[in-house]
Amino acid sequence: MVRRAAFTLIELIFAIVIIGISVLSLPIMSQTISKGIDANIIQEAIFAAATELNGVVTAHWDENSIEPGMPHSSARVIDIDAFCNNDALSPTFRQMPGHINQALHRRCLDSNTTLPSNASVTTVNSLDDWEQGNKNITIGTPGTEGYKETYQSNIVVSQGANFNGINNNIKSIVSTLKDKNGKTIVLLRTYSANIGEVDYYKRSY
Repeated sequence: MVRRAAFTLIELIFAIVIIGISVLSLPIMSQTISKGIDANIIQEAIFAAATELNGVVTAHWDENSIEPGMPHSSARVIDIDAFCNNDALSPTFRQMPGHINQALHRRCLDSNTTLPSNASVTTVNSLDDWEQGNKNITIGTPGTEGYKETYQSNIVVSQGANFNGINNNIKSIVSTLKDKNGKTIVLLRTYSANIGEVDYYKRSY
C-alpha cells in the first residue's frame, strides 16, 4: 500500500480560515497606516507653525526699541509706564527698578532722544510688522513635502496682555493653525515683554 503525504480536511479548513482573516485585515491595516501618515503630516504642520511663531518672537518688541541712528545697537526698554530714570546726573540713569547697574546690561531708551515720527516698519524687524494686520502663512502645498493639503497659520500680535489687569509692556502672539476647510487644528500662544536686550560684549584689538 502506497502512503501519500497530503492535507487533512481540518488542516485545509484552518489554512482557508487563516488566509481569509489575512485578506480581510489588509484594508484595515492599510487604513490604519494611512491615518498614521495623516497624523504625522498634521504634526509636521504643527511643528512648522511653532517654528513660525518662534521666528516672530525673535523680532524686536517695538520698532522704536532701537535708538535712532544706531541700527545695530541692542533693543532698549521703552518707557511706557514712566518708570525709567531720566536724570542724567543719577548713577542709575536710563535704568528702571530691577535693572542691574552694570555695563552691558539692559537700559531704557534715552527719553531725551526724539523718536522719528515717520518710522518705517520695514527698517527694523519688530512685532509692529505683525501688528499691522493678521498674517496668513501657508504651510506646505499638496504634492510637495508629503503634504496632502494646504495648512494656514494665522498669526495675530496684540499689545496689552491681560494678567489680572492690562499690561501694556507685554504683547501676546497667537498662531492659529487651520486646515483647508478652515477648521482649527491647534492654537499656539506666547508672549513678548518690553525688557530690551543685553548688549554684546565687544572685544577691542
